[in-house]
Amino acid sequence: MPALEKGQHRDIMGIRVAALGWAQALDELTHAIYGNGPQRIFNFLNANNANLAMRNAKYRQGLSKSEVLPDGVGVDIASRALHGTSFPANLNGTDFIPALLVHAEKPLKVALIGARPEILERAVANFRSATPWHQFVAVSDGYFDKTDSAKVLADLAAINPDITLVAMGSPSQEIWIDSNIRQGHGRVVFGVGALFDFVSGAVPRAPEAIRNLRLEWVWRLVQEPSRLWRRYILGNPVFLFHLLRYKVFGAGRQSGMPA
Repeated sequence: MPALEKGQHRDIMGIRVAALGWAQALDELTHAIYGNGPQRIFNFLNANNANLAMRNAKYRQGLSKSEVLPDGVGVDIASRALHGTSFPANLNGTDFIPALLVHAEKPLKVALIGARPEILERAVANFRSATPWHQFVAVSDGYFDKTDSAKVLADLAAINPDITLVAMGSPSQEIWIDSNIRQGHGRVVFGVGALFDFVSGAVPRAPEAIRNLRLEWVWRLVQEPSRLWRRYILGNPVFLFHLLRYKVFGAGRQSGMPA
């Protein structure tokens, strides 16, 4: 269950999203990793994921049982519309996870699950190069049988990691984490989407100037139009429609949401 205090979250279309600045988020996560508290699970919310949550109850359940960090300009638009102000920081996993690993100065065991085998291998190598004081272990690529995760979970428990990164894409990763991850599978667990693709270099990041303008989604669309056009060209207007409906009618009128 979410461990942040009241007032550190904002309701984004019925989803509790953490409202933390960069320094506060890094300190919060570092404390969770090195402390003696219960396991904590973190996922990320962007406009596309919010659309998925409107129609997928199991995915929404996975989000509701984890702590959710804001990712991208879409949730900032929602925060301004619903709360009058943007989130203190864009805590997207592609930037936040590497920053957290740099911030965590004591050696950690980090387990990785997901992506294609060659992507996973390169991601592990690049993580080791960037933060060599941590131990990175590739547990499994993302192509194992999700209906029989016993071996993956046993291997994960044998590692007993401090951090577990699960990169299966949404909503699969959040549903799998909610259904399978338990104590001993990582003190802190993240659903990280395409993080391994970026860290491995398989998918290039947008230039810093484009990222600063909050237009990385445009860059990604140009790079992979056949895969991403539905997410952005169709998905962005759908997200704004859901946002308008939530602002006018509230949670009880949202499709697939409890009254």
